[in-house]
Amino acid sequence: MAAASLLSLSLPKPTIIIPKSSASTITPTVTVTEPLEQKFGRKGIKFTEYEGGQTAELSVRNGSSVKIQLNNAHVTSYKPKVYWKDDGCEEVLYTTSSGDKGGIGLVIDSVTDDTKGKSVAKGVDLSQWVVKDADSDSIDAVQVELSCTTSGTLDITYVISLYALSMATAVIVKNKGRKPVNLKTGILSHLRFKKRGGTAIDGLKGSSYCTHPPLSSPFEILSPSEALKPEDPGLFSFGWEPEKKVGVWSKQDVPITILKHKLSRVYGTPLEERLKEFYNTIPSKYETLDQGRELFFRVIRMGFEEIYLSSPGSLSEKYGNDYFICTGPVSVLSPITIEPGEEWRGAQVIEHDNL
Repeated sequence: MAAASLLSLSLPKPTIIIPKSSASTITPTVTVTEPLEQKFGRKGIKFTEYEGGQTAELSVRNGSSVKIQLNNAHVTSYKPKVYWKDDGCEEVLYTTSSGDKGGIGLVIDSVTDDTKGKSVAKGVDLSQWVVKDADSDSIDAVQVELSCTTSGTLDITYVISLYALSMATAVIVKNKGRKPVNLKTGILSHLRFKKRGGTAIDGLKGSSYCTHPPLSSPFEILSPSEALKPEDPGLFSFGWEPEKKVGVWSKQDVPITILKHKLSRVYGTPLEERLKEFYNTIPSKYETLDQGRELFFRVIRMGFEEIYLSSPGSLSEKYGNDYFICTGPVSVLSPITIEPGEEWRGAQVIEHDNL
């Protein structure tokens, strides 16, 4: 499977799965970045420089591609081949017109106790990344490994991999300090859809969820307060139910989650249930349904405990005609504890079988 090679940075011929498409990022005039190109450039991996930073573009034989802003490890474009026609590639990710919001972003918060013993989360500085390695089988699999230089006692590696029918983002966090660290983390993806009314998720039936704000990040389109702000559903609100208060648990009792209206949820196991010897966990994968383009993508989580899911409802109109959601694997209800000298790994895979 793709995830095995994605963490080791070795690329044998993978037997893997599939992804899908959405918005493109407008960038200024680009020039080749010679040092990176000389050291890591190869077939399927191209480094360029633009006003304000550097990018890496990954591509494979069938035309699928990924673009990454290297300074902040921001994945701004994923265009897999989803149709049999000559081009056949569609943009999966949603970004704002400036290109700096949306896409796929890694978020890590360090959780500590204040003087009153109350937990406080503070964002880990992930603003400076360097290219550590790159690998390619020159045909159907490429990946870039990034290392963060501004995360204090944490050694953070982020690996972005592209295959013919999927792409993956994986994180490895090692604690170099002398004390345990507690982290809330997630890989949040902003996915594009053609129509608000044709946007849905399949595969979470029977899962527990609660209203919850997203992890705040530099890539967010909606802030945590905006994501939780109640919305008037309007006249045509068949099937709409108001979201419950933060922390109140419900169970998904229908197979399809319609995302026409505004919501912000974490799917997971309530903390009190996790104290039991045996308890139900949420699925490791689910599908996004874009009925407007008749495209379907699987999102797979590895290492993370929960799934975040939100839709903007009518707020999407502020950003253009296309609709978007924010989703991905997270661990936010209970922080991940990493002991000194130990490491933690997590990953997200987006795959498809639209062809």
